[in-house]
Amino acid sequence: MNTKLITTSGLLATAAMTALMLAAPIMRMPEMPVGKMLADFMHVPDALGWMIHAIIGIVLAALYIILLRDKLHFHPAAKGMLFGMIPFLMAQLVVMPMMAMQMKMVLGSLMGHLLYGLILGLTAEEKRVAVVI
Repeated sequence: MNTKLITTSGLLATAAMTALMLAAPIMRMPEMPVGKMLADFMHVPDALGWMIHAIIGIVLAALYIILLRDKLHFHPAAKGMLFGMIPFLMAQLVVMPMMAMQMKMVLGSLMGHLLYGLILGLTAEEKRVAVVI
């Protein structure tokens, strides 16, 4: 198991998702400070909520690399975004109802999880993937 790849791709994907969710008000979406939301829900300090958010991102990256990455045979970006739908759906079924989220937050969460999956898929490859922008 390549722990450096797991950690790096998990942190990069989580950072991208977090940046998008913190920038949500610019897109006229509600602010989505995930770490603070986790901290409030778990009754722990905000810093611990943000650390838990990062750890979740790394654990999800490990699950992606171990369970899915090599099983699907299409572009890494598509594989990652497909995987990103799994934690999104889990959040909608379990976490969001407990936190009484608004529909705009659900849409923001979807965007964030798709971005997480996109970055994860592109960075979790053993070989570099060419990205044309």
